[in-house]
Order: sequence, then C-alpha cells, then structure tokens
Amino acid sequence: MIEIAAVLGVAAAALGMVLTPGPNMMYLVSRTVSQGRRAGLVSLAGVAAGFGVYLAAATAGITAVFAVVPGLYLAVKLAGAAYLLWLAWQAVRPGGVSVFAPSTLPADPVRRLFTMGFVTNLLNPKIAIMYMALIPQFVAPERGQVWLQSLCLGAVQIAVALTVNGLIVLGADGISGFLTGRPLWLRTQRWVMGSMLGGIAVMLATDRARPTPA
Repeated sequence: MIEIAAVLGVAAAALGMVLTPGPNMMYLVSRTVSQGRRAGLVSLAGVAAGFGVYLAAATAGITAVFAVVPGLYLAVKLAGAAYLLWLAWQAVRPGGVSVFAPSTLPADPVRRLFTMGFVTNLLNPKIAIMYMALIPQFVAPERGQVWLQSLCLGAVQIAVALTVNGLIVLGADGISGFLTGRPLWLRTQRWVMGSMLGGIAVMLATDRARPTPA
C-alpha cells in the first residue's frame, strides 16, 4: 500500500497549491463576496465534482497518455502557463480589481453556480499538473495496485483542497469587510496575487518534469 511519506508529500503539495491564488480561489471568493456564503459553498460543490473527474482519470491511468505523448503534455502545460499569466495580468493591470473587493456580479442560480465551479476546476492548470505530473511521482509500482495508490493519494489531495477552500469561502465575507475602505491593502493584495500567479506560470512553463506511466 502507499507509504506515509507519500501521503505527507501529496498533502504538503496540495496545501501549497490551494494556498496559492489560482482560478478556483478567484472564482470561489468573487462569487461568495458578490452572492453570499451559500453561493460560495454551492460553487465549491462544483469544484469538488471537478476533482472527482481528475481522480477518476488518474485512477484509470490516463496520465500514461501524456507520458508516451510528450508533445501533448507540453501543449497542455504551456496553455496552462499562458492562462495563469493572463490571470496575473488581470490582477495587476491598471484598473484591476481585487477578488476580495465588493462586487455587483449578477446573482447566478444554483445550477449555474455548480456548473461554473465544476468547469473552473476542470480548466484549472494547477490541478491538471497536480494529477498529470506530481501525484504519479508518489506512486510506487513495486508496492502493487497502482490504481489504488492513485485513488488514495488523489483522495488526500481532494481532502486538503476542499478543507482549505471551504475555510476560504467561510472567511471571504470577513476578509472583504476588513479590506473595504482600505485601498492600499486592496492594491497590495492584487499585486501579491498577481505576482504569485506569474511566478507559478513561469515555473510551470520552465519545468522539465514529465509525467510517468501509472
């Protein structure tokens, strides 16, 4: 079965990923601030469903496709890096708005909230790389049942991500209230988020690691 070191390694990587600003955090926060905690939690349920798709793909050994077709993996990785760079620019550009700033987004129905959370997670390059390149590194074929190892390690990532994202949704209103009327703090938050997104994009584009067959 899987080693404790592998569980801790995936948990640490998942924690670092979820604490770093990205599409999931930006969508969940903006929707919570504009429409309330219930909307944020429904959106989080959609994000959870997206994790389920990635987990099923990893368990089925889909990452092996990227291991034998490196050009496809490179294309996905560069597309993800470009998307993160675009998000970084949206955060720091003149006139940009912090995700914690009060907004006037139109209220979405429950079905759309769930669907957008689901799609946002599916198109999240950070999660794609996590399942295509990172989690497979912790799978040890000599310990048997590769699919079960992938399932358990993926479950660890999902548990960490949903716990942290849930706390972010519950605290988004409070953070937004604190930042309201503090434009310097809002600008600082935008630049920190933009810098982190840009840094991840550069690391993603220059990373030479390749997924290994599961």
